[in-house]
Amino acid sequence: MRSRPAAVAAAACALAAVAAALLPAGGGPGQDGPARPSPAAHAAPAPGPEAAAAPAQCTDPEASLRPAGETDGPAVRRIKARGRLIAGVDQNSYRWGYRNPADGELSGFDIDLVRAIAKDILGDPEKVTFLAIPTSRRIPALQTGKVDIVARTMTITCDRIRQVAFSTAYFESGQQVMVPKGSPVTAFDDSLKGKKVCTAEGSTAELKVREEPHGSSLLTVPNHLDCLVRLQLGEVDAVVNDRALAAGQAAQDPSVQLVGKPFTTEPYGVAMNLSDTDLVRRVNKVLEDYRSGGATSLWMKAYERWLASDLKGINGPPAPEYRD
Repeated sequence: MRSRPAAVAAAACALAAVAAALLPAGGGPGQDGPARPSPAAHAAPAPGPEAAAAPAQCTDPEASLRPAGETDGPAVRRIKARGRLIAGVDQNSYRWGYRNPADGELSGFDIDLVRAIAKDILGDPEKVTFLAIPTSRRIPALQTGKVDIVARTMTITCDRIRQVAFSTAYFESGQQVMVPKGSPVTAFDDSLKGKKVCTAEGSTAELKVREEPHGSSLLTVPNHLDCLVRLQLGEVDAVVNDRALAAGQAAQDPSVQLVGKPFTTEPYGVAMNLSDTDLVRRVNKVLEDYRSGGATSLWMKAYERWLASDLKGINGPPAPEYRD
C-alpha cells in the first residue's frame, strides 16, 4: 500500500464515515414523507401504448419526447395523488447531490433540478422524497417503480435507453482520470499499465475501462465517492470518473488532480420508467423553462452556484434534441 500522510488517511476515514452515516431520508429539511414508499403506494407502471422505447437503430440516444401533447397523464396524476415526487439521487457527490454534514441538508446541481420538477408538478419544491441510491441500482429503482425519476449525473447511452426513458440532456461532461499529485499516470493511456483503477459499478466509466484497460486492473465500488476514499488510502492508483464529478472530488481533496483530457462525451439526463411518457414530456417542459433566459436562466444560476468554481468556461446547457 502506498504510504500516505496521516492527515489524508484521517480525512479519508472521515469521508467514509460521513458516506456510511447518511442513510436515505424522507427528504431534505422540512420534508415529512416516508423514507421509502411501500410497493402498494408506488407500483411499477404497466407498459402503455406510447412507451418510450428506444428506436431499433440507436444513432441519437439524446433525442427525447417533445414537451407537447399529454404532460398530465397517468404518471403525473400518480405523483399528484401521492402528493410527493419520489426522486432517486446521490448524497455524496460534492456539488451535484450531497448532504452538508453541518446541517444534513441535501444540496447540489441535481437537487436544484429535482426541486424545480416538484414545483412544476406539485406547486411546491419541498414536496420531494429523496432516496439515495447507488450507481448500479439506478435502473432497477425505476423499473420496479421505487422512484419516479432519477437525477444522479446519469449518462444517456444507447444501452440505457432500452431500459429506461430519459429527458433531454441537461449537462454534458466527459470521462477523465484522477490520480494523486506526483503520479506517473498522465492520461487515459498506457501510463495506466500495471496500475489499479477504480470506477463505480454500473457506470459508463466501468464500461470504458473494461473496453480499454491499457494494461490496468479494475476495482469497482458501489459509489463514486468510494473511489476517492480508496485513492486517498493508497488502495488504487487512479480513478476514472466523469470530469464533472471528479472536479468536485478534487475540490474536496487538494492532494489529487485530474490528468489528461476528457476522452468521452457524457450527456446527463433525468431518467424515468419507459412507460411514463407523460412524465418524460413534463420533465422536458420543466427543462425548457429551466434553460430559458440565457445568462439569467435557472440553469445558469444553478451552474454559477454549484459548478462554476470547478468547471470553468461553460456558457450554457446543451441544446435539447427531440425525436418526435
